[in-house]
Amino acid sequence: MTAPIAIIMGSQSDWETMRHAADTLAALGVASDSRVVSAHRTPERLFTFAKGAKAAGFKVIIAGAGGAAHLPGMAAALTELPVFGVPVESRTLKGIDSLYSIVQMPAGIPVGTLAIGKAGAINAALLAASVLALSDPDLSDRLAAWRKAQTEAVAERPEDKA
Repeated sequence: MTAPIAIIMGSQSDWETMRHAADTLAALGVASDSRVVSAHRTPERLFTFAKGAKAAGFKVIIAGAGGAAHLPGMAAALTELPVFGVPVESRTLKGIDSLYSIVQMPAGIPVGTLAIGKAGAINAALLAASVLALSDPDLSDRLAAWRKAQTEAVAERPEDKA
């Protein structure tokens, strides 16, 4: 059986950010499949992946990209699966270029756009898990437990944390 969540990225260097999505999903007990699928350098790979993602058994795609960041939008244009875009921080513009590229999709090609970098990758994983949890009571329980643990980890007073 195919993992329900695909994590795709534009280059190997994007893994430094996107691994946080994979780690979060693993912590929740959700299988994922991570791949490098560049919109610019491997467009045929992107086309084949995105057009076949639903038939392959994926339910959600998390797409991370930096710079021009066309990967999330192109993936969304080629599939009806939900696509969550993670802007990867770039050297030149610190990820603002990536964010603008992902968030400015035309009407009819939705991409759920997250924060730049690690926080966006983690939140993309949590959103993807939330989508799956709608029809998976066990995952819903694990997600609730994860959120409860996160809440309980916040100290009430700054001096309470060592």
